[in-house]
Amino acid sequence: MAVGARSGHDEPEDRPERDESPAGGAALPPEGEGDAAGGGTPPKGKKQRSFWVELPLLVGIALILALLIKTFLVQAFSIPSDSMQNTLQRGDRVLVDKLTPWFGSEPERGEVVVFHDPGGWLEDTVTPEPNAVQKFLSFIGLMPSSEEKDLIKRVIAVGGDTVECKENGPVTVNGKSLDEKSFIFPGNTPCNDKPFGPIKVPEGRIFVMGDHRQNSLDSRYHQELPGQGTVSNDEVVGRAVVVAWPLSRWATLPVPDTFDQPGLNAAAAMAPAALGVVGAVPLVLWRRRRLTVRRTAG
Repeated sequence: MAVGARSGHDEPEDRPERDESPAGGAALPPEGEGDAAGGGTPPKGKKQRSFWVELPLLVGIALILALLIKTFLVQAFSIPSDSMQNTLQRGDRVLVDKLTPWFGSEPERGEVVVFHDPGGWLEDTVTPEPNAVQKFLSFIGLMPSSEEKDLIKRVIAVGGDTVECKENGPVTVNGKSLDEKSFIFPGNTPCNDKPFGPIKVPEGRIFVMGDHRQNSLDSRYHQELPGQGTVSNDEVVGRAVVVAWPLSRWATLPVPDTFDQPGLNAAAAMAPAALGVVGAVPLVLWRRRRLTVRRTAG
């Protein structure tokens, strides 16, 4: 039998509907109409609110979320100078991680951090006066603040470190030389414009420098201030983690490999010696006790 052929007698294309109405031909009302009593109109559903009524509520929620994100998670900052070239260019927008400090995280060597003026660093810097809209957008974190006097630099040394840089020499941290070729501005020297040290960084503070060394008034230039130009960890807003704008310069800001070299950590360098002393004490006590027993027996 060919596919599509009919078997048996042909049937009409449209079959008449069978009358399944109740006796007497009474028609049933359409489903959903009427009530159990057989009459009346069902209650109408709740009327949906107009979009224009809900819009202020949505905007309010969005602003609250933006404010919470700015306060506890991330905040945008604008780069106002050339002190961090070529890592950061003037006009770049960076996103700063503000979350991890809430969990006790402290600045580490090699990180790019934003911090409040410790006092005296930006005395002669004139900040533009923003208008009302800029102030509001800055307040909720949708626009970098142009009022606050914040700086951005790279952490070179942390509390407990000894940092030094002699003329024509590299920057050293705890006696280890830093290889800064991957991030220092091309043609710059590590510190020929301002040699320094040795400086012992106090606990709870950091020593910072700009990547454009010959165009950065960093910790080297504020050694007459308390802490010898170091910055308190409490002044640090957070770590800059990504260049977010312009999109053509989108990039992360990782820690250079030179800050991960073995022995750079002062505490780690002292650990083998400390462990040796701890391990030797029981051995010395055991040997002295053994000698004492021999003398008593003799």
